[in-house]
Amino acid sequence: MRRLLRVKGDVLCSLLLLLLFCLLFYAQKVILSTGWDRPLLKLEMNSSTSSSRTLLGAKGQSKAVPRLTDTKVAILKPPSKTKTPQVKATIQVKAKGKSKSRRKNAAKPTRRPLPTLKRQPKLQLIIDQPDKCLIDGQHAPYLLIAVKSIAADFDKRQVVRRTWGKEGVFPNGVTIRTVFLLGVPRNKSALPLWDQLLAYESQSFKDILLWDFEDTFFNLTLKETHFLKWVNSNCTHIKFIFKGDADVYVNIENILELLDGQEPEEDLFVGDIIVNAKPIRRRSSKYFVPEFVYGGSLYPSYAGGGGFVMSGYTARRLSLACQQVELFPIDDVFLGMCLQLIGVKPSRHQGFRTFGIPRPSAAPNLQTFDPCFYRELMVVHSLSGPQIWLMWNLLHDPKVSCHNRAKTTSKPFSWRSEDRAGAKTQNSMNTDYGDTRVFVTH
Repeated sequence: MRRLLRVKGDVLCSLLLLLLFCLLFYAQKVILSTGWDRPLLKLEMNSSTSSSRTLLGAKGQSKAVPRLTDTKVAILKPPSKTKTPQVKATIQVKAKGKSKSRRKNAAKPTRRPLPTLKRQPKLQLIIDQPDKCLIDGQHAPYLLIAVKSIAADFDKRQVVRRTWGKEGVFPNGVTIRTVFLLGVPRNKSALPLWDQLLAYESQSFKDILLWDFEDTFFNLTLKETHFLKWVNSNCTHIKFIFKGDADVYVNIENILELLDGQEPEEDLFVGDIIVNAKPIRRRSSKYFVPEFVYGGSLYPSYAGGGGFVMSGYTARRLSLACQQVELFPIDDVFLGMCLQLIGVKPSRHQGFRTFGIPRPSAAPNLQTFDPCFYRELMVVHSLSGPQIWLMWNLLHDPKVSCHNRAKTTSKPFSWRSEDRAGAKTQNSMNTDYGDTRVFVTH
């Protein structure tokens, strides 16, 4: 009898333990289902990138990226199909409970799409020259010279007006007109009454085009697109266009000789063409372009911004193409993208020296000025006002006699650099040549 009671007691204890274990297991499931002691995710989406539109500095085109720092997990919209950069997500753990419904609505970290705006902003033209491309009210000039400038550089504009950018009628009835492309100065206090000064300058010379955007390096692309749009509206019958900087010397006689026999209603784009150029990824460089702005390994072929020549037909086609290409913060490369879109292959001419003239290595101390050497060139970049004035007077000296003009070459310019072994390698654009002044001061 005692043995039977002992067996029954053991069975009863086992059943009680089993029941207690079931209760504990059920309580654990209830706790987990209610979200108690569940870590809370705090997401911070810090977009370390911005679109090329932000780099260009267009007004009203960029918005601050929101930061999700609230203790509640935000519901994010699904990402678009466009390529987007990675967004950093930091996770912080807090011991607080959340309901089941909130946990269902919580979103995982997603990539925030970059804004892509392919349409160009419509900026006001403050100072216009609507009759610049009209001669006698009906005929168009043969050549339009467009010079990139800034408001403070009145002295450089005066040198251009009195030398290679002089308007008038040249031999064979060739008519030339000149315009200067400007934006609003960024530091208005450095040039008091800048707007009145430009208005007086425009009244005196009738060659100022002023748009309502800040005149900065990255906004040079806006200057490019708005000039082409202006040409498409006001110079529909222009035959040829030369576009360059204010610190270049242009041998207009050689330009006209180059254009002799060319058809203005056919594609033409000639300059110092650069091929196989690599985007510069070094943040300290003026031409730094991050991968999210341009992910390609090579730029399309483009012309150095010091100066190039194109036909009016090509300019009108580029005006339409620039409305389809997303803005890029380097204007020379952006124009190369537009050329690639319309299928125009730019031609290189060895007379365009957009990187200046290096000092001859055989005579490093040579300070003489050989006008015959410069007379064979089309464009020489990185010159001061006095140097342009000196070159103009020497090259127009009737006592100087030169020959052997430079001719167009089909071989494009390609970057070269010295490797450690001393051999030359191509396709190296990682060296920043933009700020180097290689012209010899005389």
